[in-house]
Amino acid sequence: MSWEYSCPRCRASLNPARTIVLKMSRDDVTCLIGMHPQPGKYEIYLPPNVTTEDGTAWDFSCPLCSEALMTEHEPNLCELDLTVDDHKVKILFSRIAGEHATFLCPEDRPCEEYGEDAERYSARKKEMTEQG
Repeated sequence: MSWEYSCPRCRASLNPARTIVLKMSRDDVTCLIGMHPQPGKYEIYLPPNVTTEDGTAWDFSCPLCSEALMTEHEPNLCELDLTVDDHKVKILFSRIAGEHATFLCPEDRPCEEYGEDAERYSARKKEMTEQG
């Protein structure tokens, strides 16, 4: 199975290897991080001197064009484009450290939920599916 993540703004590929590479920032900390590419897997790879405290909100952006990845549907979710075996979908993920909420949103069917915290966004789920 081929999974390719890309920036929804500039379309740059964001997973050249086995991780999704994003720019993450909060206050005076800015760094590149790696994220596990499989929805529902919440491993992140941080630089040695960076820590995240559960519950803190982080800003995510494309490491190439620097555009913010926040979605218009929900202020605590970010979005990426994902192509899986030539099928394009939108993937939404929480920007809150320690929160496990991911949505895989194909154009032709309802979003799939991943993570024990996805239910927090259930009120927005229908809107995310309809507006894609």
